[in-house]
Amino acid sequence: MASMASLRSRRSAAQLHALVGVEREIRANDHNNRRKYLRDFSEAFRAYDSVLDPTQLQETIRAADIVLIGDYHALPASQAFAASLLVQRAQLPDRPVVLGLETIFSRDQHIVDEWLRREIDEQELRQRIRFDLDWGYDWSPFYQLHSAGIYGLDCMPREDLRKIGARDRHAADKIAELRETHPDAVIMVLFGESHLAPAHLPQMVRQCLEKDRVLTVLQNVDALYWRAAGERLENVEAVRVADDVVCAFNSTPLEKYENYRLCLDRWGREGIGSPDLGPTIYNLIDGLLRFLDINRYSSHNGNQPKFLVDLLPEVYCRSSDGMLRRLLSRKGVDEDEKKSMLRKVEERGSAYLPRVNAFYICEFQMMYAAEEVARFLHHACRGLPARVNGHAPKLLEWKQEDLFYARALEHALAYFGSRVLCPARPALRDTDLYELYDETHEDLEQQTPFSFAELIRTVDFLVLHREFEGNARRYAETPELIRAGVECSGKKFDYATQQLGYLLGTDLYDAYLEGRITRRSLRQLFLIHLGEPGVAHEAYFSLVRKLRARKKKRNGRS
Repeated sequence: MASMASLRSRRSAAQLHALVGVEREIRANDHNNRRKYLRDFSEAFRAYDSVLDPTQLQETIRAADIVLIGDYHALPASQAFAASLLVQRAQLPDRPVVLGLETIFSRDQHIVDEWLRREIDEQELRQRIRFDLDWGYDWSPFYQLHSAGIYGLDCMPREDLRKIGARDRHAADKIAELRETHPDAVIMVLFGESHLAPAHLPQMVRQCLEKDRVLTVLQNVDALYWRAAGERLENVEAVRVADDVVCAFNSTPLEKYENYRLCLDRWGREGIGSPDLGPTIYNLIDGLLRFLDINRYSSHNGNQPKFLVDLLPEVYCRSSDGMLRRLLSRKGVDEDEKKSMLRKVEERGSAYLPRVNAFYICEFQMMYAAEEVARFLHHACRGLPARVNGHAPKLLEWKQEDLFYARALEHALAYFGSRVLCPARPALRDTDLYELYDETHEDLEQQTPFSFAELIRTVDFLVLHREFEGNARRYAETPELIRAGVECSGKKFDYATQQLGYLLGTDLYDAYLEGRITRRSLRQLFLIHLGEPGVAHEAYFSLVRKLRARKKKRNGRS
């Protein structure tokens, strides 16, 4: 079994490679990290006492009178997590809940009160509190924060870090006023994470309210995240740092800083348009290349793709939607394929289009962007025939079996790449397939585009395929259900290849974490050329055999 140190290294390697570029850009545009006030926060939380499961985290929060939640303003997941804590606490019948926000100046409390009384609408609230002018982060995640009582806690000046201590004292005094106004309530406060160093806002609140139990809830602190990456748990959701401090994990450091980079880009463009997501995609590609030790400048094929630097994709954002549509039309992409691509972007925020070697991204969602980056790399390592030869790959000339397993392998490597860049992504395992049998007709039909009977038959195929691929020698011939399943088309083809691919991608990531497969072997998987008849089928089953044989060997030694 892998040691904590090796688990930490394997889970973190790809992210650390990708972080180099984005941190360099942030440092060039934001020099505030050198300030002592900010260093106080980063140096205060370097280790934790224990791992917390979700129930333990909820119990810890329930026991507090005042909950100070650290906010990374540029990360929507940070506000979403705070909103979820607020909802969970408000659902308990024991005490009312009020919310204090750094986002709103105390001077604007009358505006918030008008909105709570429904005298003004959302747009007027946003304009009158000068959200875009004085705050500048995304509105939508902030607006999801709801409570029966909402109070502004901040004061000017926000831009002058020499006055930041005065802002903390002001906020502490305002929290004390909230306690006088709401003596029985739980006070939940969302404030910038750097304010929650022990000697900053938490200490001042305790001085004002000595009888209250004050809990600090941090989010995604870098040092704690990297340390937790060594735990044997598949996903650490929270840790106890001290008796009065916990830290929750809902995003990776890479996701945090890419979102901040996007904010810096948007602020620098000052109304020119949507933020430029191209550098984000290229940085993720670079991180995965470094992880796999792929030389983008290699002038020969073999164990490296030839001139991968010349195969980097175009990146289209929502502002260039019309341009992308015209490009797809010129390349012969039909309307059904366009609709499928746009539906994928709507659901996931991004999509890679092998036919034209381009990304279309309208929203940065780390998990899915990382998957599409790995999908690009798989196609680039295979030579991108659509780009190199000037025409689309002749997939119609492939046998259906080759097409099926080539697509399943593509999904497997795309899923694997997403896990090395975003380790918190949930795994897909065989047990998830079995659980589908327990779902109701209505739930299943809402989750997929199939009828209940069609979906159950597809799940039967997937379950049997997973059994067959691991024990093919026990079968005299390929079962009819598998032969028929491989011949499927349309939405069934998309669903079946994705599910099998994600399941195999989970097996591959598990093997990587356990040290059963090396990065060199992983690079070779990306480099397999699948265009020859029978290659995709053999590559798929060969990978399954290797993963399961090495797992049995490892288990036998243990």
